[in-house]
Amino acid sequence: MASQPLTFLFLLLVTASVLESSASFEPNIRLPTTATSVPRSNIDDDLYCASWQLAVETNNAGSWAAIPSRCVPFVRAYMTGQRYASDCEVVANYSLAYASTVQIASDGKDAWVFDVDETLLTNLPYYRDHGFGSEIFNESCWDEWVAEAKAPAIPSSLKLYNGLKQMGFKIFVLTGRSEHQRNDTRKNLELAGYTGWEGLILRGASDGGTPATIFKSERRSVLVNEGYRIHGNSGDQWSDLLGFAVAKRSFKLPNPMYYIA
Repeated sequence: MASQPLTFLFLLLVTASVLESSASFEPNIRLPTTATSVPRSNIDDDLYCASWQLAVETNNAGSWAAIPSRCVPFVRAYMTGQRYASDCEVVANYSLAYASTVQIASDGKDAWVFDVDETLLTNLPYYRDHGFGSEIFNESCWDEWVAEAKAPAIPSSLKLYNGLKQMGFKIFVLTGRSEHQRNDTRKNLELAGYTGWEGLILRGASDGGTPATIFKSERRSVLVNEGYRIHGNSGDQWSDLLGFAVAKRSFKLPNPMYYIA
């Protein structure tokens, strides 16, 4: 019992010695400081926006109105760079690979459904002037753009479209555009190289306010009731693909610029 004070004093002396030597220690290997490394804010934005895009494309993000302001440079670089074109081409190639396995019947009822915007046509010229999706949607500005009928084709989608026609598929173009935009839409599609579809289906007056998923499901259901077998469906929105009367295979094109419920 008498030795405990001495033991405690010894431990204090040892601790003080270790702390003194640690304070004067100079490590041989130094970690980089923020002053000499890539700015952390840029790294964080790229990581966050890449993860955000994954959440959007997989529908984990759910409904959203505009891209985060910090992701505008990321989306701009993606949409105007090689990555977007490459992603679309991969989707088209998988679509063609699947289509080649379908046994086309002689009754003319083997069908494929396409959306229009960001599926057959790219509205990148419009969104380049409107923040790549960072601005809240303006219907008046959009209608003016549609009336110009200048949206170019997505090259890989045009290749897919023509390949499906050659295989014998009946093509149905099913879009959320309004019926009053039929002539402009037809003109734009034809100028972009799309011809020979079986049907061009747009929203009628009675479809106003109907969610896209319901509207497109109902129109696909009409096709099914007419005897068509919908083997494939291509769209940039999950609302193009989900619901009822769905295709045997659905193919989602990338679109980090806007969301349609």
